Amino acid sequence: MSTDTPGIDPLEALRAPRDPACDVFLTGPVFLDIIFTGLDSAPVRGTESWARGMGSSPGGVANMATALARLGLHTSLAAAFGDDHYGEYCWDALEQGEGIDLSMSHTVPGWHSPVTVSMAYEGERTMVSHGHEAPAPAPGAGTGSRAGAAGTGSRAGATGTGTSTGAVAPVFPQCPPRARAAIASLAPGRSEPWVATAARDGALVFGDVGWDETGRWDLDALPDLAHCEAFLPNAEEAMRYTRTDCPRAAAHALAERVPLAVVTLGADGAYAVDGRTGTAAAVPAIEVEALDPTGAGDVFVAGFVTGTLADWPLADRLAFAGLTAALSVQEFGGSLSAPGWAEIAAWWQLIRTCDRQDPAALERYAFLDDLLPATARAWPLRRAVPTIGFRQ
Repeated sequence: MSTDTPGIDPLEALRAPRDPACDVFLTGPVFLDIIFTGLDSAPVRGTESWARGMGSSPGGVANMATALARLGLHTSLAAAFGDDHYGEYCWDALEQGEGIDLSMSHTVPGWHSPVTVSMAYEGERTMVSHGHEAPAPAPGAGTGSRAGAAGTGSRAGATGTGTSTGAVAPVFPQCPPRARAAIASLAPGRSEPWVATAARDGALVFGDVGWDETGRWDLDALPDLAHCEAFLPNAEEAMRYTRTDCPRAAAHALAERVPLAVVTLGADGAYAVDGRTGTAAAVPAIEVEALDPTGAGDVFVAGFVTGTLADWPLADRLAFAGLTAALSVQEFGGSLSAPGWAEIAAWWQLIRTCDRQDPAALERYAFLDDLLPATARAWPLRRAVPTIGFRQ
């Protein structure tokens, strides 16, 4: 992440002394992502393929956590980290590089980091992953440090909660921090107790979802949906869950179950319905030359969460989410490609100077004028090198 990113706080005008210190809380597995780009075609069995580009970065839930942090939100992540160099790299990249709060996270001694190898070609990607489920932290185990057994000399630390009392905090996920928002990954037949706790404590819960491997596509099988402020499936998922043949019809059907239904439409943009007011909004996608689509969906969610917490109009939230996702696919790496305010400002400065721009299309992003600094760095931008092993 660049060090000269403008320090924009999208929630500055809304912050009050009694507000929670955490803007967004999320949890999930952190992967080490190794991404190959510049492949002309899919690898062929029995042959060796050479990629023109390669990078490494924290992946999995780290994609969304990084995207949130780069947009100026105080982000807290609860995750297990491997007790290996990959885990050390991911921890340092998130905590030191991105300023993400890892006080709810912990390192598992003897457990290796999950790894994903992603190959980007023809505007799509193919992934191979390997990993084992992390064992649950032992009762009373410390959090917030890359901790093994104290005194072993291997990234060890004393247990503690970061409070002045020195008392050991309840082990996550039973006790998430108080936050403005939380992002939950919904899965059929699974209920996470922390989701209800977060909602009860005042957090707006944003529900993400993946492909239903059971094939049932039953909304009633997503018990945590009842706690969600917003549900953000893609078009195919939305239509299957609602038994509709149109993404917009699916969004309206979902808005009967959650206050906000947001359906991503790929190259056609996004469509959202506010179930409380009946307001609907549609925003077309921004055409870009995609290098690597890894993490674009996570970046979209982060942009939408940012706009929602900042209380922007629904159409502005959709436009901003789509813009951040579009900027992310122009770089490789799911987390390191997430744009910050410097990237957004540079894009906005550039796009207004391009010939043959549709004035109506530019007007869709006019709300950025009130957010961005008057001057921005030139485009294209120099980005961080996503490689393990280089030292400062």
